[in-house]
Amino acid sequence: MSKIIQLNVRAAGTKSDMKAARHAGRIPAVLYGVGKETVSVEVNEKEMLEMLRKNPRAILQGKVSDEKVVPVIVQNIQKDSMSGKIKHIDFQHVNMSVSMDSNVTIHYAGEPVGVKNGGVQQVEIYEVQVRCMPDVLPTSMEVDISGLDVGGQLLVSDLVFVDGIEVLTDPATVMIQIKLVQEEVEEDAAAPAATVTPA
Repeated sequence: MSKIIQLNVRAAGTKSDMKAARHAGRIPAVLYGVGKETVSVEVNEKEMLEMLRKNPRAILQGKVSDEKVVPVIVQNIQKDSMSGKIKHIDFQHVNMSVSMDSNVTIHYAGEPVGVKNGGVQQVEIYEVQVRCMPDVLPTSMEVDISGLDVGGQLLVSDLVFVDGIEVLTDPATVMIQIKLVQEEVEEDAAAPAATVTPA
């Protein structure tokens, strides 16, 4: 079971209040869900970062102040465009008896034989959207790409999930492909050149 994450109720403050909270190591957040009242909360930045590093898609055990522990999931994260630090988090209640939509991170393992033969690895997507019951939701999936040769590609339809998981991403979507270096050069050459207007 996931470690309990403490969600402390906070007053809906001003931007300066939230900035002060972040400076003190607390991340402003909200917790919402169907049939649930939206609550303004805050979480410990260090604990949250640790959980996100381990598993950003995990169903967490959230404890709202002194109330009972409830299953929640991180639905959205806002980051500062300059520093990259988390500014705000949206948590959502998880109903363990109802199917849910979520993204599964794809980890590509192995060095494609096509790269060894002079090709270039081009990753198109790093995650796919699925629908399933919360208790079977995979947080990530490792895909062996060592067998891909030059000209080869992996489609979403090539993924094999356990029963009960429906893939929502278009099955024809290319996930990764191995191209010839010559193809890369030709594509760059085909790009329209910038037009220079005489002074």
